[in-house]
Amino acid sequence: MTMRFFLVASMVVFCILEISEGGSLSKNFYKKSCPQAEQIILTKTQEHVSSRPELPAKLLRLHFHDCFVRGCDGSVLLESTSNNTAEKDSFPNLSLAGFDVIDDIKIAVEEKCPGIVSCADILALATRDAVSIQFKNKKLWEVLTGRRDGTVSKSDEVLLSLPAPFHNITVLRQLFANKKLTLHDLVVLSGAHTLGIGHCNVFSNRLYNFTGKGDQDPSLNPTYADSLKQTCQSLSDTTTTVEMDPSSSTDFDSDYYPVLLQNKGLFQSDAALVTTKQSKNIVKQLVSQNKFFTEFAQSMKRMGAIEVLSGSDGEIRRKCSVVN
Repeated sequence: MTMRFFLVASMVVFCILEISEGGSLSKNFYKKSCPQAEQIILTKTQEHVSSRPELPAKLLRLHFHDCFVRGCDGSVLLESTSNNTAEKDSFPNLSLAGFDVIDDIKIAVEEKCPGIVSCADILALATRDAVSIQFKNKKLWEVLTGRRDGTVSKSDEVLLSLPAPFHNITVLRQLFANKKLTLHDLVVLSGAHTLGIGHCNVFSNRLYNFTGKGDQDPSLNPTYADSLKQTCQSLSDTTTTVEMDPSSSTDFDSDYYPVLLQNKGLFQSDAALVTTKQSKNIVKQLVSQNKFFTEFAQSMKRMGAIEVLSGSDGEIRRKCSVVN
């Protein structure tokens, strides 16, 4: 009897753990309804990345911005209408890119399996596949599927939910906690900044007017600051960009973390990760590339499960930019 009780209890705990990891998502959700789906998404993603090496960074950012507002429901992909301004047109999202890639993949999937595969799942899978191309398509993290698409997208919800490049560690922790993510997830997912670029106007206050007195952020490495000033020469420069991970902006690796420890984090939100003992200790651990890859895989899986719609909730959009 004792052994039987133990087995039953263990199965219950196992089920609870499975639910907390992915909610109602599952492996190979489309195995029967659209068995070609994941291969189509991979092939189309490869085609786009081959000519646009910046896409892994663009899709990572698009996926992140989707999940932090209303959950991973593809709401960031929706266009504004005459009576609603969508997330896509909120100020923090004006520099997002990759919408055309998701639309193109959706068309290819719809040709084979109309009305089956959600735009939210396409975005999640294409993001993973784009980043994994660097590693000869070895999948860097597992993407559970079964998301459905949201039907609501409101620009005024973005600023309330989305971590910003000027946030300090306290605000960042709260925004992640709001999504049931931890400080550890915050530091790990920030490692996505090993890819991509930042616009000068997003961080130039750290160079020229940090406290409103024409001063420089004292926490910023002085040599790095001088280098940035050569590229970003004014507060009003909205077009010039710099690599977020110096000399490595198209390589997915752990170089972001040594950069932080040298006080060369580009955004205030990057620099914030070394302002507390707890977060700084996590940064030190993630200098190890193997450690970073392992932890990033787990945190991406958790992020990809934020407030997902499933079952009869939401819909499967026929076109990612508009509701059915």
